[in-house]
Amino acid sequence: MDDFRDHPTTVRPGEEIESENLAAFLRGHFSETNGPIRIEQYRSGHSNLTYSIHQGEMELVLRRPPFGSKVKSAHDMGREFRVLSKLHAVYPPAPKVLVYCDDISVLGVPFYLMEPIRGIILRRNPPPGLDFPAATARRLSESFVDDLVRLHGLDYAAVGLADLGKPEGYLARQIRGWTERYAGSQTHEYPEAKQITEWLNDHMPSTGDVGLIHNDYKYDNVVLDPNDVSKIIGVLDWEMSTIGDPLTDLGTALAYWIDASDPEELQSIRWGPTTYPGSFTRAQIVERYANKTGRDVSDIAFYLAFARFKIAVIVQQIYYRYHQGLTKDERFASMPGLIAILLRASLRGSETGVI
Repeated sequence: MDDFRDHPTTVRPGEEIESENLAAFLRGHFSETNGPIRIEQYRSGHSNLTYSIHQGEMELVLRRPPFGSKVKSAHDMGREFRVLSKLHAVYPPAPKVLVYCDDISVLGVPFYLMEPIRGIILRRNPPPGLDFPAATARRLSESFVDDLVRLHGLDYAAVGLADLGKPEGYLARQIRGWTERYAGSQTHEYPEAKQITEWLNDHMPSTGDVGLIHNDYKYDNVVLDPNDVSKIIGVLDWEMSTIGDPLTDLGTALAYWIDASDPEELQSIRWGPTTYPGSFTRAQIVERYANKTGRDVSDIAFYLAFARFKIAVIVQQIYYRYHQGLTKDERFASMPGLIAILLRASLRGSETGVI
């Protein structure tokens, strides 16, 4: 049987971690460690860095902040560890974390270790050779929505995460914060940025209920069962999770979801196989979510416009590190074009109200 699971590879130049210090740390925390340590990297991510650690028969996954980042709030390893340590028991797709280390003498930054989730991750296209018929694409679309509904339905206070965020004024703070982050990392002039931030402030809906939200929910952050790719067994990258408006989470998922009928420039930035036959459209995602939750989604065009702006700012922050020479990852060189496409899509959605 072909192995379509996501596998680590060699560590990117400039993103190596100190193996001797890590090996000593592992020996102090895991009795089963023995033999030489082997470190590989999951290289597809753009934010916090993820490594595969092997020592003897033991396999762990290590998460640490990116090199050169000055945005400490976006890379708080202790916060991410605390969320996952409480969440896994009630939401099993969240990774099971094991150890947090804030002693910077080990790797120079805080980090944590977790158990691996061995499965398939869909990126722009399914792995070559993986059967992905229309029926499977549809079932996965349903699972994608249903898993988000499940997350938003959790009693976050009972889980012990009531202090994770401040629900009051959440949306206003988000718009203000992402506008400030854009200004603080700007490298190019995009006229759409000013227009969209003004529109967001003028059309902000009142926030209804709140819930635990992931804030970066998309296909390449979910892990699929190798025996049934319509089943989600893992949800990764919880660095931006908080307590807030669940519709912002839905908007983010929609912003990453490209429809088969979208214009060519949006097709060019497709993140996952969302245009494959059988896949939901954005409108179908919204419809299923509304039916499952009973939430009023009449303002969803606002949330989609905001999400596209937010993703553009995230990309801008990543590009800023590259622009300043703080990272040498050449994947980041073409990001100004991606930022422009996202800002144009955000503005277009605000003008038309079409999702």
